[in-house]
Amino acid sequence: MSTVYHVSKNGSDAHKGSQEKPFLTIGAAAFVAHAGDTVIVHEGVYREWVKPKEGGLSDARRITYQAAAGEKVVIKGSERLQNWEHIEGSVWKAVLDNGIFGDWNPYKEIIIGDWMIYPHRRVHLGDVYLNGMSFYEAEHYDVLFDPKPRTEILDHWTNEIVPVKNVEQTKYVWFADVDDVHTTMYANFHSADPNKEIVEVNVRKCCFYPNKTGVNYITVRGFEMAHAATPWAPPTGDQPGLIGANWSKGWIIEENVIHDAKCSAISIGKEASTGDNYRTFRKDKPGYQYQLEAVFAAQKIGWSKEKIGSHIIRNNVVYDCGQNGVVGHLGCVFSEIYGNHIYNIALKREFYGHEIAGIKLHAAIDVQIHHNYIHDCSLGTWLDWQAQGTRISKNLYNNNNRDLFVEVSHGPYIVDHNIFGSKYALDNHAQGGAYVNNLFAGKIILRKMLNRATPYHAPHSTDVAGYAMVYGADDRFYSNIFVGGKTQDTVGTALYNGCTVSLDEYIKTVDAMGMGLDLEVFEKVEQPAYIADNAYFNGAKAFDKEIVTINKPDFSANFKIEMTGNEVFLTIDLPNDFSQNCPVHDTCSLGRVRIVDADFEKPDGSPITLDTDYADQPIAGKTTVGPIVGLKPGSNRVKVW
Repeated sequence: MSTVYHVSKNGSDAHKGSQEKPFLTIGAAAFVAHAGDTVIVHEGVYREWVKPKEGGLSDARRITYQAAAGEKVVIKGSERLQNWEHIEGSVWKAVLDNGIFGDWNPYKEIIIGDWMIYPHRRVHLGDVYLNGMSFYEAEHYDVLFDPKPRTEILDHWTNEIVPVKNVEQTKYVWFADVDDVHTTMYANFHSADPNKEIVEVNVRKCCFYPNKTGVNYITVRGFEMAHAATPWAPPTGDQPGLIGANWSKGWIIEENVIHDAKCSAISIGKEASTGDNYRTFRKDKPGYQYQLEAVFAAQKIGWSKEKIGSHIIRNNVVYDCGQNGVVGHLGCVFSEIYGNHIYNIALKREFYGHEIAGIKLHAAIDVQIHHNYIHDCSLGTWLDWQAQGTRISKNLYNNNNRDLFVEVSHGPYIVDHNIFGSKYALDNHAQGGAYVNNLFAGKIILRKMLNRATPYHAPHSTDVAGYAMVYGADDRFYSNIFVGGKTQDTVGTALYNGCTVSLDEYIKTVDAMGMGLDLEVFEKVEQPAYIADNAYFNGAKAFDKEIVTINKPDFSANFKIEMTGNEVFLTIDLPNDFSQNCPVHDTCSLGRVRIVDADFEKPDGSPITLDTDYADQPIAGKTTVGPIVGLKPGSNRVKVW
């Protein structure tokens, strides 16, 4: 029989958790909750790390944690400090007993791990917040007294100088001195008095995260969660988040506001037994090799659809995190991520590595990412390794340093009816993708990867079927709008010039080179590019073998994404011959990908038809180019969020 437990700031953990006699902490309820139970948390700030002891038994018998209706419930990994002592100028100090941290002192722990690039062995996991605004860590104590604002910084991925978003914030700095007994905090508060304002410091690694694996079927709904000292989370390491499933199945994380995770906010990733930053600490093999080993190690501990993944992450607001809004390797399989608003990820730029994005997933097998608004991130969405059966659909990207990056994957994966509104729209270091009815307003990069093979799988399974290099192409680009810019960056499909145009042509070309060679022949012939019915404006360039729907590189589309209040609008001008004359694509028309020898399908293996647009409007018969059926010749202004 299911039980409803209550938690209140007026309660006591000596109570039984009834509505009349509620618990004081969420952790007390999490200790006794069983399958089918519900934990209702009432208004207040709960400074604790909730570690569910048990999970549910099925989707119908889950454990639900939810904020009481109409009440604001906040879970924080921080503690408030009110014992600040003035030192000099606007610099203050406070002394903490190390007992407050338990076995995890974030002011002693550094951000380090595989693919962590900058800076090395300096930035710590702690932070200081003044009325909710996070500070920057000072490299030396002396910096506290004369902090210089940072106006720009090097983007280590693009090697470009980019502006710092909030220059004023960079003047607020802290420094910590840790010994065996105490942690002494120093901070420059400028004109603020820290004993009169709300000043908080990171204390806990997580806010809602089980400390053991296999805690399945948990729902977490309606909370605000903030201030977790989460560590760097590469695909070769343990991946704890501010909230996360810790190698479990069937979590639902919905309708929460999640912010200020030092690294990752929501984790549906791997755990430590399959590898934990061995490249960094052992130094004997590349991270690539350890990541391969992690895939096979995961299979030995039960990495399968029956035991892992199938999470739902929906309708959350996630912002101001240092590394990721959502992160996952292996543990993310068969999940669905939709309706989320993700922004300001990795823009503080205190540290940098190759595992940063609004959504960063490895092995996103059959993961469905749709109807999200992702903006003002270092990178919008990064699908790295084993994007197979993955669908990225009906998302809005804008003002990111890059919108989408698909890396060393072999498909089949589908990217359809998205708006890629940033100046850098797509990094395609993969093969076997279908890009259908999107709007690309930024540059596109296409690269082969012939020095590292990555796995592919039996369709809709974690079973490894083989592994391969990325030869480039084997992609489909149908019915997309490409809007170029003022630079010479490549926007459009001309990057595929030189490719064959069908699998039959590819096979005949390879076969004509003779049987005396094997691998070398396949490296010399360009894989097919299936490209048709696209529209090109503002200098965008078409594939030289394409039958183009609209090719007007001199036409100025006047593309813009702009926010009015809480609403976001797309504006675009289209030529007079813009019409509904493109086919609706499906499993049959998209064909099979070469390396994996698999079709574009739904996660359940049934055929897919891309017959609804960005706004979920049904498409009957022919469709327009681009993501929105209602686009018409002339000026368009459409609400897109």
